[in-house]
Amino acid sequence: MNQAIADLGDMLRTLEPELHDGVYVYSTVPPDTDLSTVPALATFREAEGVTLILKEEEALQRHFPLHFRAAWITLRVHSALEAVGLTAAFAQALAEAGIGCNVVAAAYHDHIFVPVERAPEAMAALRALQERATF
Repeated sequence: MNQAIADLGDMLRTLEPELHDGVYVYSTVPPDTDLSTVPALATFREAEGVTLILKEEEALQRHFPLHFRAAWITLRVHSALEAVGLTAAFAQALAEAGIGCNVVAAAYHDHIFVPVERAPEAMAALRALQERATF
């Protein structure tokens, strides 16, 4: 894997947003739910319960509540976890387009979840952000 990038300009120039196929959802289950067979993309434990991000069909099959239907966009840049400004930059670009986002930062990439019906506009906004950084 490449060296993590911490410079904001370099991160924006190499943003490379990638839209994944399918519809993903945010769902919640009680804290004591057995998740050993649930193919969640991500989980987060809070006092109120466990938040899951998973494919919509998996949530429906298990009768999990659907809180947010989303498209999943990965920023292919290997951003350093301590880097400053990347989240603010792409969140601002999406906000200027009137698109809300939810972000999961993993060890190698940032993952953005946007309303599924706004995915094409979100991709355009992110590509435009990358283009502006290359000039």
